[in-house]
Amino acid sequence: MKLLPGTLLFVLFLIIFEGCIGKGSRKKDSKNENDTVTVPDTGYTGITQYMNEGRVLKEVTFKNGVRHGLTKTYYAGGQLYQTFWYENGLRQDSGRWYQQDGGQLFRSTPYKNDTIDGIQKQYYRTGKLRAKIGYVKGLRTPFLEEYTNTGKLDISYPEIVANVGDEYNTAGRFRVILEMSDKDKKAKFYRGEFTDGRFDTTKCQPIRTVDGTGTLILRKTGSVKPGYVGIIGSVITKYGNRYLTYKRIELPYNDLN
Repeated sequence: MKLLPGTLLFVLFLIIFEGCIGKGSRKKDSKNENDTVTVPDTGYTGITQYMNEGRVLKEVTFKNGVRHGLTKTYYAGGQLYQTFWYENGLRQDSGRWYQQDGGQLFRSTPYKNDTIDGIQKQYYRTGKLRAKIGYVKGLRTPFLEEYTNTGKLDISYPEIVANVGDEYNTAGRFRVILEMSDKDKKAKFYRGEFTDGRFDTTKCQPIRTVDGTGTLILRKTGSVKPGYVGIIGSVITKYGNRYLTYKRIELPYNDLN
């Protein structure tokens, strides 16, 4: 079939028109794709409740899927038990513990980057200060203050008592017998020093202790050694806290180890 000249011109016009529309549409779609900003899913932001049998046990605040903000834990009866403040998944500021009956604060523990660091405080049910305990970078320091329920500072702490047995000339050894001045049967002793003011058990040597009496046997070495030995004593006080004390014992010989 032959197309008339007018008809042929009309068909060519339609083809060119549709091609122009297609190009414009593609340009528009391309522009929309370039203008679209895709934000990755970084995790949940908000408060999540953890339940058990219809009771809230814990409330945790998240930011982008990481603990950030206040976390609360509850007793089975629904009373507030403890709170922690998190920043980027690490405990900061003070963790707080509360009495089950009455909601009174009974302990406040300082945290830096998820590690206990600072002065922990304990309280009586009356709200009065019970104790202050020192920590540095997660380890105990000798600092301890305890108070009676009337607010008086209690300073009745025992001391390390050392007795020696000199067998240097006969057996090449020197005994150091240790106990606390109050005869505490649960006392523990360590050979070593406080490291940067901290009680680091990885750098102290436990001394064999039976019923509160420790025995350290030093032996002749034939080489020069320090003329003293450092002893750290540890007992639990009547307030339930660990009391740390130190005694430097001078030795009559400088080759004992």
